[in-house]
Amino acid sequence: MSDKTDPGRFFEDFRLGETLLHATPRTVSEADAALYLALTGTRFAVNSADPFAQALGFARAPLDDFLAFHIVFGKTVPDVSINAVANLGYAAGIFGAPLYPGDTVTARSEVVGLRENSNKQTGTVYVRSQGFNQRGESLLDYVRWVMVRKRDPAAPAPAPSVPKLPDAVAPASLRLPPRLALAGYDRALAGARQGWDDYAPGERIDHVDGTTIEEAEHAMATRLYQNTAKVHFNRHSEAQGRFGKRLIYGGHVISLARALSFNGLANAFRVAALNGGRHVAPCFAGDTLYAWSEVLDKAELAGHGDVGGLRLRTVAAKDHPCADFPDRQGETYHPAVVLDLDYWVLMPRA
Repeated sequence: MSDKTDPGRFFEDFRLGETLLHATPRTVSEADAALYLALTGTRFAVNSADPFAQALGFARAPLDDFLAFHIVFGKTVPDVSINAVANLGYAAGIFGAPLYPGDTVTARSEVVGLRENSNKQTGTVYVRSQGFNQRGESLLDYVRWVMVRKRDPAAPAPAPSVPKLPDAVAPASLRLPPRLALAGYDRALAGARQGWDDYAPGERIDHVDGTTIEEAEHAMATRLYQNTAKVHFNRHSEAQGRFGKRLIYGGHVISLARALSFNGLANAFRVAALNGGRHVAPCFAGDTLYAWSEVLDKAELAGHGDVGGLRLRTVAAKDHPCADFPDRQGETYHPAVVLDLDYWVLMPRA
């Protein structure tokens, strides 16, 4: 058999401290933004209209922050998670420079932790992944951990090493877009009157709307990100797997939850950090997603009296409206919950 193809890395192929340079630079365009809108229904004004974004100091409407996340994430898949069983979580994510049409994205990852699982069939790989534009500016810097199959269950495993990760990104570490100024922020055009001052820690918001995940749309979204994970594409192989069918990419669930959050958080115009997140349960084509959010914290940002940080926890549930706020039930989650995401957003102040 030819050795020119790459089966991807298995757990025993990773080495602590190694750096992985990911292939395929990607120049993004307005077409990416339009297709992302079509696939998610996102309605945030700053990503939808050049004049609105320019009034705030952006060069033009930036691509959605989670679209930038998915493009960077997708580049890491062939080297990190092509043989994954599941993506387990995120932490310490900081969004940097806005991503504009015409920018070119590259990515690299560092292996920051390894731990064989007790079944000896899989191991958990921790990577710090970074995305950059053509000027070398950081677009995104985050840690994720993923369960990866072993090629040989008998292969020796390295001594376990699990990185110490913060519970949340400190507000002082949030990076605001250069030249950001919110004097020209038009709340009527944005779609809601509420700003940073109108939210309180502990408040819960039912985003009301639901959206059904379609097989074709999910596949198209995953291709848009050049995410080659087998569990999302290969129905033939996944028919023999644990669920008997393809899984919906968890990032697509994140994007749909963010899009749903517009109803109640329309003025959360930028995602600034990803504190943590869990894909609690899998999603499949035909599931209908609902979402609710809790305000975990608020932060004034030094030198920026016109904008504040809002720390949110967004929970997505499938086939279960969120008026009752489905959540943890002791040590386990309500059976409908599929996503639990903790992140900072930027929002205009009074």
